[in-house]
Amino acid sequence: MKRARIAILGFVVVGLANVQLTPMASAQGEWTTLFDGSGLDSFNPIGDANWELTEGAVQADSGSGFLVTKDSYGDFELTLEFWVDEPANSGIFIRCADPAAVTDRNSYEVNIYDTRADQTYRTGGIVHIAAPLAVINTGGQWNTYRIVAEGNRLRVTLNGTRTVDTGDSQFSDGPIALQYGAGVVKFRNVQVRPL
Repeated sequence: MKRARIAILGFVVVGLANVQLTPMASAQGEWTTLFDGSGLDSFNPIGDANWELTEGAVQADSGSGFLVTKDSYGDFELTLEFWVDEPANSGIFIRCADPAAVTDRNSYEVNIYDTRADQTYRTGGIVHIAAPLAVINTGGQWNTYRIVAEGNRLRVTLNGTRTVDTGDSQFSDGPIALQYGAGVVKFRNVQVRPL
């Protein structure tokens, strides 16, 4: 019985060693946590949104503005969770050309705005670039975005559904910005890795 346990343990150790040496593990960049609920050290706030930390999230419900990463990103994968109420207006701005004055014209805005008057670029779309391939309402629940920017290819996945897969070459790198525009907006578990 003791020999069987030792043999099983040996197989587990060898298996773990092989997992660490796989090409996939070494080819991808390491994940960096930008926000884990404990502080905003990775961001510079711009504007007058009333960002505050609460229950593992950062939220705002008045003013307007952004949390802009201190670092720039070119090719990357970004994952995060967001919660909004129905009238909320927010977005994830990537490859921001001017981190001091972020707009939907000097970056890519992956929208969070279910009730946008012009539904063309509602939640899940990239404003001025690509309408969402699926209509997903996000108000009143936690949602997950996965955003991949790789060369000219931009991909957005919302709650497991691909909403954008398009190409555009206007912006190649820059900070990432979390927007507060209206309503109640919360973010948590923000992570990024280079590609």
